[in-house]
Amino acid sequence: MRIEAIDLFYVALPEVTDAADGTQDSFLVRVRTDDGLEGWGESDASPLVSLAAYVCPMSHGNIINLSDSLLGEKVETPEDIRRLHFKAHRRAMDIEQVDHAQSAVDIALWDLVGRRLGKPVYALLGYERTYPKLPYCSVLFGDDPQSTRRIAEAIRNKGYRAAKFGWGPMGQDEETDIALVRAAREGLGPGSRLMVDAGVAWHLDAETAYKRACQFAPFEVTWLEEPLFAGAVEQYARLKELGSPVAIAGGEGCNTYRAAEDFIRHGRPDFVQIDVGRIGGITTTDEVCRLARREGVIFVNHTFKSHLQLAASLHVLGGVEEFQFLEYPDTPSPLARDLTTRRILRDEDGLVRAPEGPGLGIEVNMDTVRTYLRPVRIEIDGRTVFASKPL
Repeated sequence: MRIEAIDLFYVALPEVTDAADGTQDSFLVRVRTDDGLEGWGESDASPLVSLAAYVCPMSHGNIINLSDSLLGEKVETPEDIRRLHFKAHRRAMDIEQVDHAQSAVDIALWDLVGRRLGKPVYALLGYERTYPKLPYCSVLFGDDPQSTRRIAEAIRNKGYRAAKFGWGPMGQDEETDIALVRAAREGLGPGSRLMVDAGVAWHLDAETAYKRACQFAPFEVTWLEEPLFAGAVEQYARLKELGSPVAIAGGEGCNTYRAAEDFIRHGRPDFVQIDVGRIGGITTTDEVCRLARREGVIFVNHTFKSHLQLAASLHVLGGVEEFQFLEYPDTPSPLARDLTTRRILRDEDGLVRAPEGPGLGIEVNMDTVRTYLRPVRIEIDGRTVFASKPL
């Protein structure tokens, strides 16, 4: 089985705003083989920049686009995927966004091989079974405490047992920060898990982050996420030294294995949150998940896209019983909501399991791709190097 085609899709809502909402557009990759199989993947990154990493002309031996490295290659086993992951990354090592871009094709290759072998991806990763996860409804803070409380009440009414609020007005001032968290807790009610995503509000200021952690503690916050810049490893360690009364989480900004390793070992978080659509796909995410387990750090997915990417994350962490939490985006975006023909739903206990079908166990809705496809054409010296395929 050899890679015959790598199809690239830039999809987006008619209007994209500056809200910290990754469900407004996406970059999709479909890999097709010479025996008629196909697999799909998704990146959480700037779609056009990611697309360019697949078609840009060679500049030298370290800038060779991903498509040129993969087309025609044999892919039949997990070992083939890992071999191709290394090959493509090595030849594109000077393309700055290669990890983000490669995420989509890597996910697609795991989906493809799983379909060929008739096995779910988690089995290809060496797990005999998966364990149910507690989904936390992942939303943005409202524009003010009152709207935040209403959002939290709606989440409670949907039956969620956990929710994460993030970004929005967080970080404006002390009074607003506390009021937002108080409103979220009041709306959720007692007994539910409440996570707070500060959206790197305090940059490099570990002391202010520690102060907010102390102020948020009475509201029974499960963790304080991304209080500082992703690269502020020393400041995260300082926050740990200060003895934060709330667990610290982060890692979505770790876009390489090395960055995740540095954050885990030196930043000393309680939870590490890795985005399968940013760090290089399932191959790299699985490596970080195993590292976190060895280091005693709780691995959690970062997912704020469609259920295609959610499925990829679930297959990575599903086989580890002690990793109990699952970020579960609850978005009104029709692009993210309808990108797959079915969604990964909570069971009667409010928990979520990895799909059991071959590959990712989930199908892309081509009608949604057609609806939101943004046709792209790239020309150099009058020669077309990329043009979106008609659907």
